[in-house]
Amino acid sequence: MKTVVITGGTGSLGSVVVPRLARDYRCVTLTHAMADLQDETSTRNAFANIGEIYALVHLVGGFAPGSVAETGMDTWSQMLSLNLTGAFVAARAALPHLSRPGRIVAVSSIAAIEKTAGIAAYAVSKSALVTLIELIAKENPGISANVVAPATLTPELREQVAETIAFLLSDAAANITGTVLPLRGAP
Repeated sequence: MKTVVITGGTGSLGSVVVPRLARDYRCVTLTHAMADLQDETSTRNAFANIGEIYALVHLVGGFAPGSVAETGMDTWSQMLSLNLTGAFVAARAALPHLSRPGRIVAVSSIAAIEKTAGIAAYAVSKSALVTLIELIAKENPGISANVVAPATLTPELREQVAETIAFLLSDAAANITGTVLPLRGAP
């Protein structure tokens, strides 16, 4: 059975994604006790201990409101750390252990596509996450890297996110890479 490493698997989105993926894959939930995603060494060591993997599913993230004028440096740094740096560290640690073909799927936000006033640090950090995954897709032949960009995560939308991630990990999605899939929920 193929191994999928999931960051953020213990959060509200992870509580839906992990059981869905566990139907088809051996899921390893990378907890803070295993690796600090702000620390390259502990994250590299965690992936080395896991061994070869088929996919990295990155769910870690956070939200803070505030316009450009209102956002303080602490909030700015926190959003970049939660929504971008952790993904960067996890992807760098995962790449040497990813099988070919392999997958990376990150969860961003519809705010990365449809910019909304009043969430500056959040929107910038989620937009940068999209760019990071697009670059990973271009730089790593044999790795399909994509982004799921949901709107506000209602229970129904969490299910859609889980199914979309499962699809992106499937053989049917082998040729989809460098793509951002917005999910808005039911009309």
